[in-house]
Amino acid sequence: MIVFDLECQGTGHRFEGWFGSSEDFADQQARGLVTCPVCGSADVAKAVMAPRLARKGNQLPAPAPRSAPAPAAGASKPQPMAHAMPPEAVAMMKAIAAMQAEALKTSTWVGDRFAEDARAMHYGEKDAAPIHGQATVDEARELFEEGVEIAPLLVPVVPPGEAN
Repeated sequence: MIVFDLECQGTGHRFEGWFGSSEDFADQQARGLVTCPVCGSADVAKAVMAPRLARKGNQLPAPAPRSAPAPAAGASKPQPMAHAMPPEAVAMMKAIAAMQAEALKTSTWVGDRFAEDARAMHYGEKDAAPIHGQATVDEARELFEEGVEIAPLLVPVVPPGEAN
């Protein structure tokens, strides 16, 4: 998937769009499927984006040596992480997980009927309500191409009845 920064040409609203390729974006834009989520305008174009460049492997800082306590007899030695996450990233991930958990409290689990239910709500065949469930990549792509507003959950969710 490719993430493009998009901009509504009439108002300057900026937002992200996820596409399988540049060709997918061009195709969806030509079919009028790419619209501004704020004002609904189809006059949308790619915005200027800053490149996301990673350092080369030989430019990474050398890990600081650590003195860890010896493992107890019979205990497996923990595998060291190549690069620990910065504390800010850990805090951000915890905040995202907490926000998602809070949002799911008011959402109904629909399991593998997600695509069917989301589509029915989009077309007014069913009352709109917050739902979450499972969809295949193809189902999610079809919903997106139809203009059904969906978003992936950032933190995996255990279906009801399958938790320990």
